[in-house]
Amino acid sequence: MKENYFGIHVEEYDKWYEKHHAVYESELQAIRELLLDIIPGRSLEIGVGTARFASVLGISYGIDPSQKMLEIAVKRGIRPIRGIAEELPLKSSSTELILMATALCFTDKERTLREIHRVLAPRNELIIAFIERNSPLGQEYEKRAAKSSFFKAASFLSAKELTDSLENHGFGGFIFRQTLFKPLNEIKIAEKPIEGFDSGSFVVVKATNIKDW
Repeated sequence: MKENYFGIHVEEYDKWYEKHHAVYESELQAIRELLLDIIPGRSLEIGVGTARFASVLGISYGIDPSQKMLEIAVKRGIRPIRGIAEELPLKSSSTELILMATALCFTDKERTLREIHRVLAPRNELIIAFIERNSPLGQEYEKRAAKSSFFKAASFLSAKELTDSLENHGFGGFIFRQTLFKPLNEIKIAEKPIEGFDSGSFVVVKATNIKDW
């Protein structure tokens, strides 16, 4: 995970969600549809940032490399852990639910998924929200990446690439939701998510840790 970059742009990052409130609400709704009715106490968001997702969704802990991000996350009620996704400072099988919201693309994907499999207890769930690379928004972000404050360090994924990697790391039972069906500047009210991953730019997948090795 890119520590220095996000530590510098904390305020810009956090204000994005205020500027694009309907987009943010659309994303939250898509994630909520895949969450358990009761969030377990040992729940974690990796790449928690300023806790825009974790604080609203009831996640207890947040891990991030940026101390400045974590300071804001604490103010939103999150228990902070300083660290990176590729080397999680947690015991094996110590978590009951893990969320990553638009963060996997900023990490070494294979190392991150290996670590998630290690710390997530067997038969428990991982939820990953991401910008689908082949979607209109994914294509736009890739084109603008070199000049973008937030996405120049990103490696976007397709749903197929992600599920292949998840299967290789012991996950299965995939369930999808998708949203953001229009350009961001045209979304004025929150969109209702639908199943699948073939038409929305923001995709959420829930996967179960099915292999214990």
